[in-house]
Amino acid sequence: MNNDRLILITNPGSSSRKYALYRGNNFLCSLHFEFEGEKIIYTLKKADGEKTKTETKLKDLSSVVSSLEKILMDEKYIGGPAKIDAIVARVAAPGSYFAKDHVVDEECLKQLEVAKERAPLHAPVIANEIAHLKRSFSDTMLIAVSDSGFHQSRPELMQAYAIDTELAEKFDIKRWGYHGLSMGSIVRYMEEQEILPEKAIICHIGSGSSITAVYNGKSHDTTMGYTPLEGVMMATRTGSMDVAAALAIKRELKIKTDDELEKYLNRKGGLLGVSGQSDDMREIIKLRDEGDKRGSFAHALYVYRLQSAIGQMAASLGGVDALVFTATIGERSDDVRRMVTQKLSYLGLSLDEEKNSGEMSARHVNIAASSSKPIYVIRTDESDEMIVRANLLMNKI
Repeated sequence: MNNDRLILITNPGSSSRKYALYRGNNFLCSLHFEFEGEKIIYTLKKADGEKTKTETKLKDLSSVVSSLEKILMDEKYIGGPAKIDAIVARVAAPGSYFAKDHVVDEECLKQLEVAKERAPLHAPVIANEIAHLKRSFSDTMLIAVSDSGFHQSRPELMQAYAIDTELAEKFDIKRWGYHGLSMGSIVRYMEEQEILPEKAIICHIGSGSSITAVYNGKSHDTTMGYTPLEGVMMATRTGSMDVAAALAIKRELKIKTDDELEKYLNRKGGLLGVSGQSDDMREIIKLRDEGDKRGSFAHALYVYRLQSAIGQMAASLGGVDALVFTATIGERSDDVRRMVTQKLSYLGLSLDEEKNSGEMSARHVNIAASSSKPIYVIRTDESDEMIVRANLLMNKI
């Protein structure tokens, strides 16, 4: 790995733009652009943790890329001999092409346009971001890192839908899986710490959530499918549901297009839809503790879906040697970890209550009871995984 490379990571969202600059594996700074009222501001976080906010004259988030180079120069991170060697973007899109990492070229841009049609809710934001970056940083290598790549090791059985196999092959319809960068980050870390067993179940629980079965360091099965909508209940996504039930919603609400239905299932379901009040687990727990009926039901349904998925992954593996919690809720919510593991004693998993509610400042903590198989809380690092993957690709060129 070349530790001198200056690499910029981009993570665009629907309501913000996030960037992080690294020298090799060393974090230099991050920039977070978002609206504050009617103005776009950016928060600069330096390597020492210092944060500063700056108001911009930008009118919309799509114009952020055009000013990014100047801001980094003004902040003295680039300029003179310090030039960005590569820009790395995470791509979460269905299809065989984006199951691998690519240097962005004309073919990649063409495939991104195809992805926008296949996944109109998830693909357009990153496709448009990459197109803007390609124009603004025309002399800089741009790398599209697959969020599905980690899952391509799964047996064919775990990737298939029960549909005509010729149709599935013709239209590239399969369970691609996502959160691969997070899973890769966790597996790489566990290997380094020599705590990766033969059979592990990793629970990435955040705004988007998925459960992955890992066998000998490789993805064996996962809950997300063709898009990140499939699987467990999430903050605003329904997770898996009967297609006929979705079509019934479309009819009853008089939703006109399939794109609008997909948007509804992704943005109006999950914790928000069931509780009717919030997509924030902290608020859901508060509602439950206050005796709110819908809030309590949302929490219970969320936990049940996670427990069921863990059981599914254990069955797929033929057992489990360790359980891992990661991502925002997995790392921070002792309540969710406690509730989820309450019914996992049949897998030989039980918590130590004191460890579960204790300090989580270390990169990983084993919160299992002395009689239990390991239960780890491990901080994910998708940015580090993106850099590792980008360097591997660059080293081949």
